[in-house]
Amino acid sequence: MRNTNTNGRCTRIHSKKNDNVCRCYSDLQLKYLERIEKDDNVVRVELNVKIAIPNIDEAYSTDFLLTLKDGTTRIRECVYKKQLLRPTVAKTLDLSRNYWLSKGYSDWGIVINEKE
Repeated sequence: MRNTNTNGRCTRIHSKKNDNVCRCYSDLQLKYLERIEKDDNVVRVELNVKIAIPNIDEAYSTDFLLTLKDGTTRIRECVYKKQLLRPTVAKTLDLSRNYWLSKGYSDWGIVINEKE
């Protein structure tokens, strides 16, 4: 995973598990992508997947949609520890979780940074 291109807003990296350029909008996303690229259990990764939430006009996206070797799907949202208590972040995470559960995906989780 080389050819890192930072343009101030996002970091672009070519993912071998996506065979495309992935855009990371935070250091946490970037570090998690680097970890996923080394995980042999993950065969495909998609970042910033747009989701359409019923009765909500705002645009939302999920940070990671991962396909595992066994064909199952894992959804992950990246959040910094210091943001967890913000009502808007909690609302967004809840919307994401409920959206994916309604689509039949149960392996939904949050990736949190270790240090602040």
